[in-house]
Amino acid sequence: MMENGGYVGQYGGEENYMEQEEEWEREGLLDPAWEKQQKKTFTAWCNSHLRKAGTSIENIEDDFRNGLKLMLLLEVISGETLPKPDRGKMRFHKIANVNKALDFIASKGVKLVSIGAEEIVDGNLKMTLGMIWTIILRFAIQDISVEEMTAKEGLLLWCQRKTAPYKNVNVQNFHLSFKDGLAFCALIHRHRPDLIDYSKLSKDNPLENLNTAFDVAEKYLDIPRMLDPDDLQNTAMPDERAVMTYVSSYYHCFSGAQKAETAANRICKVLKVNQENERLMEEYERLASDLLEWIRRTMPWLNSRQSDSTLAGVQKKLEEYRTYRRKHKPPRVEQKAKLETNFNTLQTKLRLSNRPAYMPTEGKMVSDITNSWKGLEHAEKAFEEWLLAETMRLERLEHLAQKFKHKADTHEDWTKGKEEMLQSQDFRNCKLNELKALKKKHEAFESDLAAHQDRVEQIAAIAQELNTLEYHDCASVNARCQRICDQWDRLGALTQRRRQGLDEAERILEKIDLLHLEFAKRAAPFNNWLDGAREDLVDMFIVHTMEEIQGLIQAHDQFKATLGEADKEFNVIIGLVRDAEAIVKQEQVPGGLVNPYTTLSADLISRKWSEVRALVPQRDQTLANELRKQQNNEMLRRQFAEKANAVGPWIERQMDAVTAIGMGISGSLEEQLHRLKEYEQAVYAYKPSIEELEKIHQAVQESMIFENRYTHYTMETLRVGWEQLLTSINRNINEVENQILTRDSKGITQEQLTEFRSSFNHFDKNRTGRLAPEEFKSCLVSLGYSIGKDKQGDMDFQRILAVVDPNASGYVQFDAFLDFMTRESTDTDTAEQVIDSFRILASDRPYILPDELRRELPPDQAEYCIQRMPPYKGPNAIPGALDYMSFSTALYGESDL
Repeated sequence: MMENGGYVGQYGGEENYMEQEEEWEREGLLDPAWEKQQKKTFTAWCNSHLRKAGTSIENIEDDFRNGLKLMLLLEVISGETLPKPDRGKMRFHKIANVNKALDFIASKGVKLVSIGAEEIVDGNLKMTLGMIWTIILRFAIQDISVEEMTAKEGLLLWCQRKTAPYKNVNVQNFHLSFKDGLAFCALIHRHRPDLIDYSKLSKDNPLENLNTAFDVAEKYLDIPRMLDPDDLQNTAMPDERAVMTYVSSYYHCFSGAQKAETAANRICKVLKVNQENERLMEEYERLASDLLEWIRRTMPWLNSRQSDSTLAGVQKKLEEYRTYRRKHKPPRVEQKAKLETNFNTLQTKLRLSNRPAYMPTEGKMVSDITNSWKGLEHAEKAFEEWLLAETMRLERLEHLAQKFKHKADTHEDWTKGKEEMLQSQDFRNCKLNELKALKKKHEAFESDLAAHQDRVEQIAAIAQELNTLEYHDCASVNARCQRICDQWDRLGALTQRRRQGLDEAERILEKIDLLHLEFAKRAAPFNNWLDGAREDLVDMFIVHTMEEIQGLIQAHDQFKATLGEADKEFNVIIGLVRDAEAIVKQEQVPGGLVNPYTTLSADLISRKWSEVRALVPQRDQTLANELRKQQNNEMLRRQFAEKANAVGPWIERQMDAVTAIGMGISGSLEEQLHRLKEYEQAVYAYKPSIEELEKIHQAVQESMIFENRYTHYTMETLRVGWEQLLTSINRNINEVENQILTRDSKGITQEQLTEFRSSFNHFDKNRTGRLAPEEFKSCLVSLGYSIGKDKQGDMDFQRILAVVDPNASGYVQFDAFLDFMTRESTDTDTAEQVIDSFRILASDRPYILPDELRRELPPDQAEYCIQRMPPYKGPNAIPGALDYMSFSTALYGESDL
């Protein structure tokens, strides 16, 4: 304990008044002007209080001698009643009264040193000044405390802070720092800028500055002049006790403003939190609206199944879909992840600031966005499957349409002139041998007609398949098929009618040229075989696997194995013609070279046989080309499988590792965050592998490869896995950052956090990152939280659930669990604290005025309050009064505002 100017205590930080005076005098530091300054200042200070009792003093060493005004002064400044004074005028009466005053001072914890009643009664000026300084320290300076400093240091720090923004002011002490008057002017301007124009003051005019400050303080702040400007200027070092006494009056005058400043700071802090939360809410609403609108616009395109029914049109749609997956969707995946991250951060900030949970507008919940996203992914999968199926269908249709045209052209070429021939009556005027020839010719035609039955049925079957597969030009196909079938029916009817005519004449005409007949019998089926072989050799085909092309090659090899027998048959048929020619030439038979039984000739058979033999190597080349194509497809399958079989397990391993980190099994939160960001960098570094796989997949699709037996991974499953991995990393990084934010703001230790995480993981059996209500209850019990098994316990648990699961999702996330376990031990602002702060600004009124808000708060926050505060409707309301109580409770979700 240091002695403090006449008493020993903790308030002034000075030595004993008398001893200090003597020490200064011995060292030559005592300025004779100090006693004069103290006398003026202490007298003015005493009168500033005595006037409340309707009296004053003129001479400080005389007017306190009888003790009466000294006791009155103590009663005024303490608000207490002293013992009744002695009214006698004898010396012992005066001593008794002064002792009563000194005893009262001592009762306040002040130990008087070297000051006795006799010296005061005798008018000792130095002792009287020491006693008054003791009173000033105890009742005017003692309660000044800034950052737990002593009274003198606290008052000095208060002056330094208040004058810090002002040029030419540097408060370091209570003597030289106040000589030029600028410090006094700065204190007044800081709290009442309307009273002094500080910009017009100059350090070169100290007397003008001092007079300005003293006049304004006395006129407008009710602070009497306690210092003389001339004394301050003419003294090398003004008395610091006099200056401290005067400055303390400024402190007490502006203490109300200090409280208002503190209250305004608290309100600004709360409003800043609310404004930031509202900004995050608006950003969430904007991002959610934009993403949902994009999904809404995209869904009709993905759900559309309309096409022009052409292969080129569907392939164009497939390329548009690839562009969509490659360019348009990835930014939306990032937007969705950012949306979820912003939502979690907002909810964490709301919990940490003791605000109610944020509920997005209807249709914009995270669950709504998740459901819309799942619908989008389902539509994507269905759209791609439809495109591939449509491609296969249209490719099949094009193949069938070409096959139909080829067979129809061949059939129509064969039928040319057949109806006219069947309708001819030539047999009625011919000779017997000619009639027999006509009959055999007709029999050969019937055989040929029967052989063509299979071709007509094939044409009809192909037309039926085109109709079933909804070929875009079905109308012309059906019309042509109908013409062929109608003509076929007519040919059948005409054939039957002509045969009946020939049978009628058969009784007359019996001769037949056996040689021509044998040629006709052999040539017709061989010609049909040639036609069929030629059709097979030029037949178009479509295959998708090595097995299919190898099957075609095997069938072709089997066909080539029959060419030897066909060559023998060809030689036999040509031999018949040559025999006939030899007989005609030998026997000179008129018209004998004409075969009446068939329209086929040796030249025709020879030409067709030559065509067949020429088509065989062409067919070999076509099949070899297709074999190479299928081998290339097989290589693409293996390339895709090799890459997919590496990428798929890599994604799964990364997902498992990220999930394990997200469970918080080991390491501090910072370590977990560091590892997660390392995984995030690794994932983005791995993206070229995904892009390379996309290129291979595009080549696979462009080669019309629809299945791959070398891998169970598809591009779709790998895309989904990749997007899930990105989302999981972002979500876990956000969760760990929110946990760090919670930990730091709540002040919990790493050991506590580890204990909470271990308990949570123990009951999170499926590693889903959330607990069901019963699991959550068990977790609370394991941490020592008491929940009764009676009805009251159930009610308590339901109230807890309402806090940790405000959206009633049926699950408790870890961040909500962590917030619950720590929130009751934290020092958070409350509605009551905000109301108290507004009450200070409103001078204890139940309402506040707009001008007061604009004066005490920054402009943007003042307008924020004015726009949102409802009018005050209580008693004694004045125009423009605002209800700050309802506004404050609304900030914390405790009213309907």
